Amino acid sequence: MSRGRGNPSSPLSLALKIRVTRNPPPIPKGSPSQDWSFLRIRCNFPVNNIDGTGVSPSKTSLPKIFVLDTNVILHDSSCIDHFEENDVAIPITVLEELDRFKRGNELINFHARQFLRRIDDLTGDVLFSDGIPINGSRGKIRVIVDHEWDDDLISVFAEDSPDHRILNSAFRLAKQNPDRKVILVSKDTNLRMKAKSLGIRAQDYTTDKVESIDKLYTGIRWIEDGDPGLIDRLYQEPEGILWEETGLSPDPLAHQNFIIKNRQKSVLAQYRPDTKTLNRVDKKTAYGITPRNAEQTFALQTLTDPEISLVTLSGKAGTGKTLLALAGALECRRDYRQIYLARPIVPLSNRDLGYLPGDVQSKIDPYMQPLFDNLNVIKHQFKEQDDRFLKINEMIETEKLVIAPLAYIRGRSFQNIYFIIDEAQNLTPHEVKTIITRAGEGTKIVLTGDIYQIDQPYLDSLSNGLSYLINRMKGQDIYGHITLVKGERSYLAELASNLL
Repeated sequence: MSRGRGNPSSPLSLALKIRVTRNPPPIPKGSPSQDWSFLRIRCNFPVNNIDGTGVSPSKTSLPKIFVLDTNVILHDSSCIDHFEENDVAIPITVLEELDRFKRGNELINFHARQFLRRIDDLTGDVLFSDGIPINGSRGKIRVIVDHEWDDDLISVFAEDSPDHRILNSAFRLAKQNPDRKVILVSKDTNLRMKAKSLGIRAQDYTTDKVESIDKLYTGIRWIEDGDPGLIDRLYQEPEGILWEETGLSPDPLAHQNFIIKNRQKSVLAQYRPDTKTLNRVDKKTAYGITPRNAEQTFALQTLTDPEISLVTLSGKAGTGKTLLALAGALECRRDYRQIYLARPIVPLSNRDLGYLPGDVQSKIDPYMQPLFDNLNVIKHQFKEQDDRFLKINEMIETEKLVIAPLAYIRGRSFQNIYFIIDEAQNLTPHEVKTIITRAGEGTKIVLTGDIYQIDQPYLDSLSNGLSYLINRMKGQDIYGHITLVKGERSYLAELASNLL
């Protein structure tokens, strides 16, 4: 079906019930009569170009123009290198917003400073007119300094805001370049929706997104109707079986786990890349914590394996991610100088920590409490006079076991540390990279999280740091991953997780 200008089912007609008129009556800026559910806009360029249909052949052959939102740069300061031969436009409003973020110790502050320095290095007046080639490529970058509002948008927006100014820049660029595709790139879902309602192409920044959640590596392969002889051999040969002798295909990834079963028997196994063997995995207890299912058994095996330096555990609430990671760390405590537990702080309702009462410690304690709760679960496996109970208290007092916000450990190097990062789904891919590249000799890093429970407004299940890490690291000799499936808190918790 045609999605042309006169078609009532076109994206523009459906998005926000926008009526396209030639001469709409003026609406005073800020007037209470402005209603976002029924906007009146004069469009001087084809609205059917939102989804790429109806584009002339000459338009498809010319480089695109990508207009960047501020949040894209704060997400990845090197983003301008990822648009191939296309041009990049930076509204002056974006530079104004970056100026507010250039001071601070968070990663977004680093990205703001890094990008502003890069722009400063691009000297010459053409940066503000024709543009300057990016890294010598055919694509150019330029700063748009035009703050004049387009007549077609004056009656649309009830207020003057940075988001609306960025939209105005993209709108004017599209009208000035009718022969080229102009695309607004933003991680703000609402801004993208506004752009599309105005006839502006808009998309998320997808460079560090994984292709599909359904294709995300789980770390486990099920083999139904397994060979009884293979199962018996795995129980009989503690040194494992050479992979080429198993008769299984395709070849496994490093430290991939297997559940091999038939109607009579089953076995848990893991592939070891160093010996190229498939080895049986037995259930074991770590500091009083015993696995309750196959996935937890694999997780505890991976968490305590000295040959695996990087571990990721994903799964919904109640599957035991944090508890298992902490139990594994305590079980291996003699092999490491220190155990670090950290998690990113995501302020409530996007409010700054200064909103909360009390001193700094009082402000961060509520965010760290889930880590202390898991530690208390482990402690209460033992009596108060038990050596293992006392050992945990001693490790906290001597700072052999430290629980702290993730922001407190940025900039440090970690030597011989068991480092657990909880709620890693709230980190960006660049934050995950920054943390892991701090790892020194003898350090083991464990990241846990639920990729479906994200508190950051500009991240989703495809673009968060945990999904990105799983997708990029699978198959590496020092990496192991387990997706935990079954909740083990209680029947009530599992029922609520599945039904609510």
